[in-house]
Amino acid sequence: MGLITQLLTLPLAPVRGAVWVMDQVVLTAEQQYYDPEPVRLRLAELEQELLDGRVTEEEFDRIEDDLLDELEWRQAYQRQIQERH
Repeated sequence: MGLITQLLTLPLAPVRGAVWVMDQVVLTAEQQYYDPEPVRLRLAELEQELLDGRVTEEEFDRIEDDLLDELEWRQAYQRQIQERH
């Protein structure tokens, strides 16, 4: 931006600042929501539950399928974010 443009749009600076802050809040929230690490941890816990006999193989398979779908979905979102930046 040129000096004149900056001077003319100076009254909008608080709005631009607020928009930037909101963008950062949304970005952080999305990163936390789509983070695949909690799903990986749950898969490890589920495997331990199977080994300890706390879940049956049928329950394990059903839950594992759901978790793997969730993991794939989150990883796909992460790849989309990386491609944008």
